[in-house]
Order: sequence, then structure tokens, then C-alpha cells
Amino acid sequence: FGPMFAGDIRRQRVSAMRGVRHWRWYLDELYVKLNGEMVYLWRAVDQEGEILESYIIRTRDKDAALTFMKKALKRHGSPENITTDGLRSYKAAMTELGNADKQEVGRWANNRVENSHLSFRRRERAMLRLRRMKSLQKFASVHANVHNHFNHERYLVDRQTYKDRRSAVLAEWQCLMA
Repeated sequence: FGPMFAGDIRRQRVSAMRGVRHWRWYLDELYVKLNGEMVYLWRAVDQEGEILESYIIRTRDKDAALTFMKKALKRHGSPENITTDGLRSYKAAMTELGNADKQEVGRWANNRVENSHLSFRRRERAMLRLRRMKSLQKFASVHANVHNHFNHERYLVDRQTYKDRRSAVLAEWQCLMA
């Protein structure tokens, strides 16, 4: 299921977001254990909490940040601002790309992406363990697309609006599955 529909869902969301004027990204990395070895999941989240890009790599250095940013910029275009944590790899990679003036670093400025890791961690624990790099990359990509499809920011709307939106999303999901 995942590989069949994930690309279509992503293309629809990206084409809808390209017209937004004040597009802001939040970048972060988190570690994931893969057969007892630490690998890093680099993620980009936009201002609405939609996961734009997920990328698995074994290192947490400038080259990894540069590869991740090039991939995200190529696929989603250039944002107005990029908020990161204090990792120096981001600054080095952004300087090389020529985006150093777009970077913002703050103590709690990166909370949006930190909170987006929670649903991934919850699902990761339910799966017990991931064993291969390829399956982890596929899981991260599909999880991001499905999470984006069902994410409705419950805290921003009243119950009835949320239920109506949820019903519409489930109906769309049924059409995709049929």
C-alpha cells in the first residue's frame, strides 16, 4: 500500500504548499536504533506541522546535513526561513548552500519538529524494532505521509469541526484504498 500511494499524497501536498508566501521549515535529527546501532533520522517539518522530508543516514555531520538539505530543497523549493537547533553541521551546510541568512537558531524555536518526533517514536515502539536501513527509510517516509494525511490540529478547532474533517479524510482514504 505505502509505496503505491505515498508519492501521490506527497505530490498533492507539495503542489498545494508551493503558493504559500511565508513558508518556514524546521529541521532536526533524531537517533533510531537499528539492530543495536545508532542511525539518524533527519526530518524537515513546515510551519503547519506537515512532515516534508525524512532521510536516514548513519552520520550526523556536515555531509549528512548537506545531503539532506539538497534533497529537501530540490523536492520542495526554497523556504523563507529555516529554523534549526544548535548543531553546527546545519550552519556549515547552509553556508555552503548559500542559505546562511535564512537560518534561525533559538532555544525553544525548534519545538514544532521536536513534537513531530513523538508520533514516530510511538509507532516505532509499537513495532518493537527495525532491522534494516531500507525498511526504516520506507517506514519513515510512509509514516510521514500517512501522518500528514490524518493530522488535523485537533487543538485548534472545536469538536464538531474536527469530526467533520476526520470524516472527510476517512472518506478520501477509502477512495484511495478502493
